[in-house]
Amino acid sequence: MTCRILERLTGIVAAAAVAACATLAPAPSSDMRNALAPGGKLRVGVYAGSPTSMVRGASGEIRGVSIDLGAELAKRLGVAVERVEFPRLADVLDAMKAGKVDFTVTNATPARAKDLDFTPPVLNIELGFLVAPRSPIAAMGEVDRAGVRVGVAQGSTTQTTLPGVLKNAAIVAAPTVKAATEMLAKGELDAFATNKAILFEMSDALSGSRVLDGRWGLEHLAIAIPKGRDAGITYVRTFATEAMAEGLVARAAQRAGLRGSVRAE
Repeated sequence: MTCRILERLTGIVAAAAVAACATLAPAPSSDMRNALAPGGKLRVGVYAGSPTSMVRGASGEIRGVSIDLGAELAKRLGVAVERVEFPRLADVLDAMKAGKVDFTVTNATPARAKDLDFTPPVLNIELGFLVAPRSPIAAMGEVDRAGVRVGVAQGSTTQTTLPGVLKNAAIVAAPTVKAATEMLAKGELDAFATNKAILFEMSDALSGSRVLDGRWGLEHLAIAIPKGRDAGITYVRTFATEAMAEGLVARAAQRAGLRGSVRAE
C-alpha cells in the first residue's frame, strides 16, 4: 500500500515538474544576449520623477517599472544590470538612439518607433492635468481658456500632442518634471499636463495641488530597445508577455506607487 502511494506521489511530482518546464521560455542564445546587452551588461535608461521610470522613496529606496523590469530581464539573460540616470525622458531616448542605453519603458508612439523597437504595451496610463495650489480650475473643461498657462515637459509626447487638444490655453515647456513642480509652486504655471502616474507624484510634492478627474488621452507604455537589435527583439517581446502574465508588471507598478493606470490587454 505504502509503495503504491509513493509511486502515485512520484508520478504527481514528475508531472508537475514537466508542466513547469513547459511554461519556461527558452534560454536566450548568445546572439540574443549580445544583441540586447552589448559588453555583458544591460544598461537601463531612467529619469527621476515618474513611477514608470524612477522614483525615490522617503528612505531613499529607488523604485520604478523600468528599473524592476530591466533587472528581471538582465537576470534572465544572465548579465549584469546598470542603471543610467538622465534629467528627463528626452535624454533617455537620445541615449537609446545613440546606442548608449539598451532598455527602458516608455510611451510607444509611431514617431518613436522610427528609432526604437517596442514590445506590445505593458501599461496604459491616463493623460490628465495637475492644477496649481489655489487655482480656480475645478474641471478639465475649464483648462482650455485664454490666459491659462499649461506646462509640458520639454521633448515629451505631450508637448507634441497637446496643441491638438488645447486651442486657447498657452502651452509652456518646462525643462524637467522637477522644474515644472517649482513653476506651479511659484505661480508661473496654472496647470501641468502629462500622464497621471507623474501628476500624482508631483501632487504629493506640492501641497494644495490637485489632479483633475477625467482624462484627455492614454499613453501606451511598452519596453523599448534601440533599433538594430534584431537578434533580440523576439526574446524581449516574449519577456514582456510573460512579465504581464506572471504579474511582474503589476508588482513593479505597485512597488513604485504608480497611479492612473488602466490595464493593458
